[in-house]
Amino acid sequence: MNSLAEGLLVVLILANLWLLGSSRLHSCILAVATQGVLVAALPFVAGLPQGPPLWRLLLQAGVSLSVKGFLFPWLFMRAARSAGVRREVQPFIGYTASLLVGVVLLVGSLVIGLRLPLTPNPASRLVVPYALFTALVGLFVIIGRKSALMQALGYLSMETGIMAFGMALAEREAFLVEMGLSLDVFVAVFVMGITIQRIGREFDHIDSDRLSGLKDSPQ
Repeated sequence: MNSLAEGLLVVLILANLWLLGSSRLHSCILAVATQGVLVAALPFVAGLPQGPPLWRLLLQAGVSLSVKGFLFPWLFMRAARSAGVRREVQPFIGYTASLLVGVVLLVGSLVIGLRLPLTPNPASRLVVPYALFTALVGLFVIIGRKSALMQALGYLSMETGIMAFGMALAEREAFLVEMGLSLDVFVAVFVMGITIQRIGREFDHIDSDRLSGLKDSPQ
């Protein structure tokens, strides 16, 4: 793997830790947008997948960059402004503990990812562990945060990791993997954005744990 690809993967790790350690929603949105931009650049700097046409790489990178680097962050920023929320308050798992969990997830991803049987492709050897780490960070954010907006960001981060994992393993049909996942996540994020705005408008908050306390009013 060349130095440019290694540097990109290091930045991807930092973006994941940024997502885990930040309480400001705008910072978390930027971290997830950074993940999307970095994964869009993976086919060029790491040579994934093997031997695709140039137009396919350009189209794949263009879709990922425009949707995950710009469109989704804009939708999340708009949802945050509509809900009037700037930061995550009192998450289920604190930020220091979240960073420690992130380190454990990184080590575990390296141990598991480096043992997976892969196609003969040296460039993908570290892409798989870091893609797995990104997906696990997204899953942890879904579980460890109260805000519905943060949980939606966790879902998008998890999908970004799955997409990078698919690019590393689906050697011949990575483009189809990317297009299918992008369509699914577009619909999911669109629905999540509408739901978050509705929750914020009706209840003046977007903390998902407080929704469990809703009860029917007595007659």
